[in-house]
Amino acid sequence: MDGMKPETTAEENQDEREENKGCFECCIKCLGGVPYASLVATILCFSGVALFCGCGHVALTGTVTMVENHFSRITSDHANLTDVVQILQYIIYGIACFFFLYGIILLAEGFYTTSAVKEMHSEFKTTVCGRCISAMFVFLTHILGLGWLGIFGFSAVPVFLFYNMWTTCGALKSPIANLTSVDNICVDVRQYGIIPWNATPGKACGSTLSDICNTSEFYLSYHLYIVACAGAGATVIALLIYVMATTYNFAVLKFKSYDHSHTTKF
Repeated sequence: MDGMKPETTAEENQDEREENKGCFECCIKCLGGVPYASLVATILCFSGVALFCGCGHVALTGTVTMVENHFSRITSDHANLTDVVQILQYIIYGIACFFFLYGIILLAEGFYTTSAVKEMHSEFKTTVCGRCISAMFVFLTHILGLGWLGIFGFSAVPVFLFYNMWTTCGALKSPIANLTSVDNICVDVRQYGIIPWNATPGKACGSTLSDICNTSEFYLSYHLYIVACAGAGATVIALLIYVMATTYNFAVLKFKSYDHSHTTKF
């Protein structure tokens, strides 16, 4: 019984020190356990995905409206475009839901591998299952990063198409346009594969094109595509930060049993 007294006394002294800590020390302790890299990546990921999904959804709707009103009068000519846009919008819904959950999970995994967990549970222990889960996050985040690189490139395509149309609209008002008949300045969306070649009218010229350039659908869709592309780029950066954080966290979990002095801040 006497052999247990020193251990009991040490535990009591530790409890007393914990109780005597002020609010400032407790705040410093809590802030020391925050995975700042994962937190920044989560905020950036949520913002990027929200911009991409929200702006992309509205821009796609505006594009279909513009094509229906000005470039394709027959419903069957743009039926495929409407179906593709609906599929893309459903994909956007899925992306938004998935990354909302995935960002929270990665942030929780970052908190799990901080020094705060070690201090709370006295001993930081990991299992084979825990290390496998961390390895899965590393692999999955790499794959998602590559996927978002593709999405970023894909989102730049409508920006390029609308930029060409925006430039053509500017040519209608430039002095150089006076050297040529305004009716010869046209935009033909059929060449981009948006609608088939037999669609009517398929192109807009002169005053008709000028009217299209002044519509809210064109102006809003163009700028929303730019914002959506920027959101995709922000998501790529967020996933790059996640890749570094999850890789470091996996290394900590893997070698934790060999060296208990290292803790992660990611």
